Amino acid sequence: MKILLPPSETKRTGGAGAPLDVAALALPSLGDQREQLAAALVALSADAAEAQRVLKLSDRQAGDVEHNRMLRSAPTMPAIDRYTGVLYDALDAPGLDRTARRWLGEHVLIHSAPFGPIGALDAIPAYRLAAGTALPGIPPLRRHWAEATSRALAEHDFVLDLRSEAYVALGPVPDAVRSAYVRVVTASGRALNHFNKKAKGELVRALATTRPRSRTPRGLLTWAERNGIRLRETPEAGVWELAVDE
Repeated sequence: MKILLPPSETKRTGGAGAPLDVAALALPSLGDQREQLAAALVALSADAAEAQRVLKLSDRQAGDVEHNRMLRSAPTMPAIDRYTGVLYDALDAPGLDRTARRWLGEHVLIHSAPFGPIGALDAIPAYRLAAGTALPGIPPLRRHWAEATSRALAEHDFVLDLRSEAYVALGPVPDAVRSAYVRVVTASGRALNHFNKKAKGELVRALATTRPRSRTPRGLLTWAERNGIRLRETPEAGVWELAVDE
């Protein structure tokens, strides 16, 4: 089983790891796409004003251009610790024990814009790039990533997809792979936005701390029921709902 998470716009800075090693990231077949995007981000950052415009950064966010300029030489940290925000605060990976973090490393992929899906424990630097950004010299990110990412995901037997729609577009799970796209709803079935990210973070934390043995869709649903998590199939093929209280 693999769990696909979206990234977060907000990130911790700094790190203590060695600089980015593209070849060491999960799904190595995406190496060419990663190298092309890294080169484009570094090149763009040579002109700070142009980079700010392309990345649609406010003056307050202009310092993020420096992160891209230093992409290949900046210190790194595990991706699961790099991202912050509602989902990652609820997951609280830094607060997990070593066994739970190892489980995350084995089962979780985070779908970043510059690197594609990366392992939870893959070492990455701080960066600034959103899924909808158009970079000079690079095709639209959907075209750049989708086909190669779908091929890379085809090696997995079951994918629990917790990504936002913007990142699903950068790499749809192939039809041949069993998968479940999760929507967060109220107990009555009304779609939620505010609690969406928090609920997904709490779900992944529960998985990492209990580590269910079964990795099949049915086994995951049974695990959820036993742990008081309202995860259910819907009549729509490949779509599950995660029900939470408002």
